[in-house]
Amino acid sequence: MVKLIVGHKGSGKTKQMIALANETVDNSKGSVIFINKNSRLMYDLKYSIRVVCMEDFEHITNSDEYIGFIYGIISSDHDIETIFIDSILKHADFSLGDLPEFLTRLKNISKNYGMDFVVSLSADMEEMIGVDFSDYEILN
Repeated sequence: MVKLIVGHKGSGKTKQMIALANETVDNSKGSVIFINKNSRLMYDLKYSIRVVCMEDFEHITNSDEYIGFIYGIISSDHDIETIFIDSILKHADFSLGDLPEFLTRLKNISKNYGMDFVVSLSADMEEMIGVDFSDYEILN
């Protein structure tokens, strides 16, 4: 399942994701991954959460490469239960127009590999044209 946390900058999305990730890892039998733009949240997350800093992967520049990167993470760990992606619109060259296809691809990965995604989006739902929100769980 793909779960979304939606709202503009400063609305508490990252804080909510950190709390949810820390709670998830406590109840998880598998791995929890937290993908963030930089490493500033590393010390807010429990030590057993694998933190991936996208600044370390500067050559990932579009949604296709990002999906390939996620497949790479999955191929290195077959026990992943949840992948958190904080502020996807701030990673690489993502735009609101990329979201419908990107979220659909995450939904398919979720089904195929039996894992959850939690994605925060810095925009209002009305701005995300083409996204069918009935396919996703909104957490806020």
